[in-house]
Amino acid sequence: MNSIHRSDLRICFVGDSFVNGTGDPEYLGWTGRICVNANQKGYDITHYNLGIRRDTSTDIAKRWLQEVSVRLPKDAYGRVVFSFGLNDTTIENGKTRVDLIDSIRNARKILTEAKQLYPVLMIGPAPYAEPEDPQRKKRISDLSKQFASVCQELNIPYLDIFPILEKSTIWSDEAIGNDGVHPNAGGYREFARIVENWNAWLSWFPYNLIDQPKLG
Repeated sequence: MNSIHRSDLRICFVGDSFVNGTGDPEYLGWTGRICVNANQKGYDITHYNLGIRRDTSTDIAKRWLQEVSVRLPKDAYGRVVFSFGLNDTTIENGKTRVDLIDSIRNARKILTEAKQLYPVLMIGPAPYAEPEDPQRKKRISDLSKQFASVCQELNIPYLDIFPILEKSTIWSDEAIGNDGVHPNAGGYREFARIVENWNAWLSWFPYNLIDQPKLG
């Protein structure tokens, strides 16, 4: 067993308010929950939550490398999970905060640079019910599909979580009952459950180390 996997496994989660876990009274969000589960399998994880509310892909493109590089030194076993895009689709002053073509360009730039430095996963934008903007759903879905194409080109695992969470009454009911956007603990548990059953995430944590025989 390679000791560096256990002694200095660091994961940066980079994204927006859903990465931050906004609305969760337990302050774990989905990122904290999947790390708790991995820790229970015996993985000693340093978890860095780099989610910022209202951040677009343009904002993340400007900040991610500096924030991640200081947390993942070369002697650490570092990994990065990205999840963003929802805020790109918000209408402000009559147009989306980030044009679709710029969102795609930002994602390609971020992921191209990141995969040269670390193992990388990408999770698409989560659903957001906005009665005042019925076209929002289509914009999010279209953006997620474009992100999937970029990740396919770059050979980066991509989880299109939008159509899965859209069917979750826990996610939608909690969001509506909270601030209209962010769920409570139940919604983030649902998000975490989806990620934990994703093959790409499972490949990072293939063993229950607690049950493994000790070497030496």
